[in-house]
Amino acid sequence: MFKSVLVANRGEIACRVFRTAKRMGIRTIAVYSEADANALHVREADEAVLIGPAAARESYLDGAKVLAAVKSTGAEAIHPGYGFLSENADFAEAVAAAGLIWIGPDPSSIRAMGLKDAAKALMIQAGVPVTPGYQGADQSEETLTAEAARIGYPVLIKAVAGGGGKGMKRVDDPADFAAGLASAKREGAAAFGDDRVLIERYITRPRHIEVQVFGDKHGEVVHLYERDCSLQRRHQKVIEEAPAPGMSDDVRAAVTSAAIKAARAVNYVGAGTIEFIADASDGLKADGVWFMEMNTRLQVEHPVTESVTGVDLVEWQFRVAAGEPIPLKQDEIQLNGWAMEARLYAEDPANGFLPSIGKLEHFVMPEGIRVDTGVEQGGEVSQFYDPMIAKLIVHEDTREAAAARLAEAAGEVEVWPVKANAGFLKRCLEHPRFVAGDVDTG
Repeated sequence: MFKSVLVANRGEIACRVFRTAKRMGIRTIAVYSEADANALHVREADEAVLIGPAAARESYLDGAKVLAAVKSTGAEAIHPGYGFLSENADFAEAVAAAGLIWIGPDPSSIRAMGLKDAAKALMIQAGVPVTPGYQGADQSEETLTAEAARIGYPVLIKAVAGGGGKGMKRVDDPADFAAGLASAKREGAAAFGDDRVLIERYITRPRHIEVQVFGDKHGEVVHLYERDCSLQRRHQKVIEEAPAPGMSDDVRAAVTSAAIKAARAVNYVGAGTIEFIADASDGLKADGVWFMEMNTRLQVEHPVTESVTGVDLVEWQFRVAAGEPIPLKQDEIQLNGWAMEARLYAEDPANGFLPSIGKLEHFVMPEGIRVDTGVEQGGEVSQFYDPMIAKLIVHEDTREAAAARLAEAAGEVEVWPVKANAGFLKRCLEHPRFVAGDVDTG
């Protein structure tokens, strides 16, 4: 096992990785921007290195500066967290070229899953079910229009390099296709420098179900069951849970085996997530769940999987990166109880969910549950980074108990004068349809 790890990230994920590293006796190294000089992750690390100004592109997204920090501190391994450089294949290659341990998949796996159209083609080849659609090279308006007619309306136009809902347009009427296509191309070019699109059948009552997979360098791949991330606002996850409501044994077998096939198709090593879209219009069915994309990193919602399996996924990441086999066999990974996570954002739901910034003069989190955070009372929420300030995670015997406990916890959150979405989370968790498990991404 390596003796030191640098986390090329900030906030709650940096603090989360440090927690496991410290338990395992591994020296922790933080990097930080000028805006984060007094941040919690900086103080929690054994050593910290300033890597640039507040703007992420001049600090956390600058791979050369991160590698310089590694060199100056003698760190042996790099954990990228999520976001920033975590799915940057060029950076992963540079880490390996510098003789360091990259705590993540091989760069070739990142590249294979990085573009939605190429990933879908690969999945079709591997026998993984994908949403009916078109992901061909011919991007002429004539071809795309004809393909949309073949798939059947409504359709979803998606930027091939997209994410977070950018470059995504729903079209219900053939007469509106040209305008939707132009808009998706424009957004794709602006956000990702790539105006290519793919077209999918639009699922009218979609659920977002994902499977946590793990591979090692010895060819073993396992799954750690599924999560349901259907409760979303503008395509961003708000509440996540494990297992998925209404998941039968046969549907679980179908979706987890498809996830294993997907991971094996790219010789996957480390923690990854295979995301599926399910048609929830008539309950979950084995032939109504399709591959959507793969995230080649640890996910924000990984704590719910840790809660129901009793596994520390960061410890597994460390061990696998160091060349060890996956600690458990598939039949040794058990599913126990029900876990839910709510994302606490510094934003004002009463004012269009606009981000809220400033000093956290009062910051009190609920007790008796798991809280993953990268801020504390007296700290600052800046305009430079993602507004998520904490994750509230509960684990109970049943879904009903988990929802009730998480709603109670959201009601115990105290944040001032920065605004937070705790009241919104509580209302979501107490909504009769959510409590009944009648959820979809709308």
